[in-house]
Amino acid sequence: MGDTAGQASAAAGLSDLDTGPGRLQHRLDTVDLAASTPDDEQPYAELGLKADEYARIKEILGRRPTTAELAMYSVMWSEHCSYKSSKVHLRRFGDLPKSDALLVGIGENAGVVDVGEGYAVTFKVESHNHPSYVEPYQGAATGVGGIVRDILTMGARPIAVMDSLRFGRADAPDTARVLPGVVAGVGGYGNCLGLPNIGGELLFDECYTGNPLVNALCVGVMKHEDVHLAKAEGAGNKVILFGARTGGDGIGGVSVLASETFDAEGPAKRPAVQVGDPFTEKLLIEACLELFAQDLVTGIQDLGGAGLSCATSELASAGTGGMHVDLDTVPLRDSSLTPAEILMSESQERMCAIVEPGKVEQFLAVCRKWDVRAAVIGEVTDGDRLTVDWHGERIVDVPPRTVAHEGPVYERPMARPADLDALQADDPARLPRPTTPAELQAHWLAVVSSPDGADKSWVTEQYDRYVRGNTVLAQPEDAGVVRIDEQSNRGIALSLDGNARFARLDPYAGTQLNLAEAYRNVAATGAKPLAVTNCLNFGSPENPEVMWQFAEAVRGLADGCRALGLPVTGGNVSLYNQTGDVAINPTPVIGVLGVHEDVRTRVPAGWRTAGETVLLLGETRPEFGGSAWASVVHGHLGGRPPALDLAAERALADLLAALAAQGLVGSAHDLADGGLAQALTESALRYGTGARLALAGDAFTALFSESTARVVVTTSDPGGVKRAAEWAGVPVTELGTTGGDALVLDGVLDGVLDLPLAELRAAWSATLPALFGGPEHSTPFTVPAGTVPTS
Repeated sequence: MGDTAGQASAAAGLSDLDTGPGRLQHRLDTVDLAASTPDDEQPYAELGLKADEYARIKEILGRRPTTAELAMYSVMWSEHCSYKSSKVHLRRFGDLPKSDALLVGIGENAGVVDVGEGYAVTFKVESHNHPSYVEPYQGAATGVGGIVRDILTMGARPIAVMDSLRFGRADAPDTARVLPGVVAGVGGYGNCLGLPNIGGELLFDECYTGNPLVNALCVGVMKHEDVHLAKAEGAGNKVILFGARTGGDGIGGVSVLASETFDAEGPAKRPAVQVGDPFTEKLLIEACLELFAQDLVTGIQDLGGAGLSCATSELASAGTGGMHVDLDTVPLRDSSLTPAEILMSESQERMCAIVEPGKVEQFLAVCRKWDVRAAVIGEVTDGDRLTVDWHGERIVDVPPRTVAHEGPVYERPMARPADLDALQADDPARLPRPTTPAELQAHWLAVVSSPDGADKSWVTEQYDRYVRGNTVLAQPEDAGVVRIDEQSNRGIALSLDGNARFARLDPYAGTQLNLAEAYRNVAATGAKPLAVTNCLNFGSPENPEVMWQFAEAVRGLADGCRALGLPVTGGNVSLYNQTGDVAINPTPVIGVLGVHEDVRTRVPAGWRTAGETVLLLGETRPEFGGSAWASVVHGHLGGRPPALDLAAERALADLLAALAAQGLVGSAHDLADGGLAQALTESALRYGTGARLALAGDAFTALFSESTARVVVTTSDPGGVKRAAEWAGVPVTELGTTGGDALVLDGVLDGVLDLPLAELRAAWSATLPALFGGPEHSTPFTVPAGTVPTS
């Protein structure tokens, strides 16, 4: 990694603070000492603070900060926690029209929406990118653990997880190091918690070399009256820390790992990545749910990024008073930790609750029942100060809002990327296309067997998709579907999508295209799309071109949600995703939640029955900008992304819901990456049912265009589907009939394309096992020499 010993951890700087040069040496840095030693030097830069930010802290306090205060401000004013570069743009989401379904919006640990019958669902996606590069297994595992606790704090039982993963080139040596560990971490933590993993993404691109993206989503369900918020109210109420002991792992993670750029050798500073314990988290989940059921909690917050600094300052800031904490009452697993390190530690599986004095013993009894360690560490106070003592000495005395909610806000310079005009002008329409059925078949196999298009079961089989018994649809379906009520069969659908090629070509339109795809995936199952979450992964905000991309993406998402009538419930911003001066492609990952009134009417993506009519809903145009075909066959990225028609997306979603409710379709598969070729492959191979189809017009465009607002459906009542589509204003093209053990396409370049499913499956399923482990005989499909024209 190229780290020196002195750079190995932010803790290296902190451990010197109480015993460092000048008057601080061998003395506890108290508030009184800080007031009397204004000129003592402090290593604020090592903790990720700028000189002007440090000056502002001194202005707020009227003195220099103590060591502990400096630690708190450094983590809470980090990019990861304070959103100081993104706040000015994220305000667009607050201007969206109010939604009747939205119960809790942006600002809490996760948004909450009404899904009917008194049920509320909370869902959110967050990043754990840099930790997953440094230590793949624990980075990914603790990413899952953290998002599960966010959902738990809202009062909900977590019921499912998803993940959106991106790595460098699939054949790169570092991808072979990172990917297996990340997959094992996601699966290991979620499986131990007993949470089904119902969907997600796994994609590859050279821009993620050295900076993989690990975005984890969790969804939970509760009744309306069970919603809990993160705030500390009621003077005299006790502050209880419960869960795992506090250790030295993850110190400074949000300030010097998540909020800085990696150089070519890795992160310039490498704090210890958090270490997860899913079995402790499982106990914590059950204890919390019982505490909620017995009405023993007034406010609650998990300890994730920034640890105790975050939990105490945010609870106090969101409440009506102050808070006092005795830090020496915090249960430790490392007795050598300094006060500053205790406040910054990101040890996992910890929660902080506000409890009325008369309920403390009941609270502690529930914790004992579940073998969860708990300690009263402080209380809510009158006034507006957050104070912390260490062995009777005052080491923190700050206004909590200045720590948690009033950090710096930057309006960073923005500039349209200098290469964007040339990139958009580089139209893939100029690229050589196949001229014979054999060449067309070779291109087809190349696209569907590429690492992005290939079978992902090597990954998904490491995840438990059906634990808890309520999974209705899961990978490789278009969206995950989970039943939330076993009597009424009410359920929810979820999809995560984030095409970075489209966002690189046009971040405004590309983000809307990602929203539209997630929306369409949910609708394809027959669900009604209801709400949106997001994880916005970008490069350094100090780069004006990156900030322009980010601002355009936020604008695009806000405008898209307005057009589709969906609220943004919350999300995550992950910046500094770049290696040296090279940023990742902008990667706005969009999650859409939908509602099924009865999951028994859900529509799967695969073909089960021979003799059904195959119909294409939507209009196909020659659109190849940012397409999988251009990328896989020619290594090309350029042109403009497909045109977007959100009104057409809404009409298609309404039609799909109506078709599902009436039982008119046996399957539905959206068209996105890889176009019709990818959709036909996945639909046919799901259950081993082929089809004979006819492609009128340009077969190449029909197969590889990535025009939006399109879904392939199968039906035993084509007349009924066509009538419904005509009423909805959705174009319909009849393609053929299911059946047989091959995909046979007539009218293809003056010939017939006859692709046996066995050959198709061999190409589609071999890629990931050959790259990352599996049967030794598995080899990725390679395009035969001479069958793919070169530019």
